[in-house]
Amino acid sequence: MRVALKVDVDTYRGTREGLPRLRRLFARLGIRASFFFTLGPDHTGRRLVRAFRPEFLRKVRRTSVVANYGVRTLLYGILLPGPVIGRACRDELRTLEEEGHEVGLHVYDHSLWQDHVRYRDADWTRRQIEKGLIAFRDIWARNPAGHAAAGWQINEATLELEEALGFRYASDCRGRGGPFHPSWNGRVFRCPQLPTSLPTLDEVLGRDGVNGDNFPQYFERLLLDAPEDHVHTLHAELEGGRYLEGFERLLHLWRAAGAEFETLEERLARQPSGNLSVRPLVWATIPGRAGQLASVA
Repeated sequence: MRVALKVDVDTYRGTREGLPRLRRLFARLGIRASFFFTLGPDHTGRRLVRAFRPEFLRKVRRTSVVANYGVRTLLYGILLPGPVIGRACRDELRTLEEEGHEVGLHVYDHSLWQDHVRYRDADWTRRQIEKGLIAFRDIWARNPAGHAAAGWQINEATLELEEALGFRYASDCRGRGGPFHPSWNGRVFRCPQLPTSLPTLDEVLGRDGVNGDNFPQYFERLLLDAPEDHVHTLHAELEGGRYLEGFERLLHLWRAAGAEFETLEERLARQPSGNLSVRPLVWATIPGRAGQLASVA
């Protein structure tokens, strides 16, 4: 029973404040994780228009968005210029691999990708991914092995480009099971997908009695009820912020239950490439999250 820890770092604040806290925690516990970075401008504030959607407003109320992200972050891209994260945090990011962690590309502009990629064409998608690759190479002097689409939002061109640009794997979808080759509209793509199999913290807070104090026990029960390999996505802004203490308790609970931790690359390496199945991707709703996400059928 292994849990691959996938850390999405979406914002400038998450990179500056949440990331160092998670690094110290993982160093203390001897855990290696997979970090996926937003490297372009922080335009989080532009997503505030979604607050007019009922499902997003409910999430805002449940998860204390202002407390977790801060007022300044919520103004980036509207009233304040958004810091270019990769450029502003370059030196801190470069040292991450020295601690044994995996680094990958999340996105260039998180807000732009998450709100628009589903409806954009291949040229638009290529430009966004290539901007991210340029920013990644500026920090690490190479291309990333993995890509994890922001908000689990993709289009067919995303899968095509992940294969064409040489990514070893992607983690763009939700669902159970190990690595697989995705199919979209009947077309099979060779870049393996590693789906996020457990809910995220922001999806469960404020639902079914889950709160900031008891969420470690909730996630412990999820693992005990499904004792198999999982990919768990966390966010530097939450688990690296006000929920850090609870997240540490969760890691101890999972270890006590017999779980071992690994990176996504390690997870993929344990699955012989010739044995990967083909599974279709569809759009589906996830409890606690607004809109539809790319999911395993």
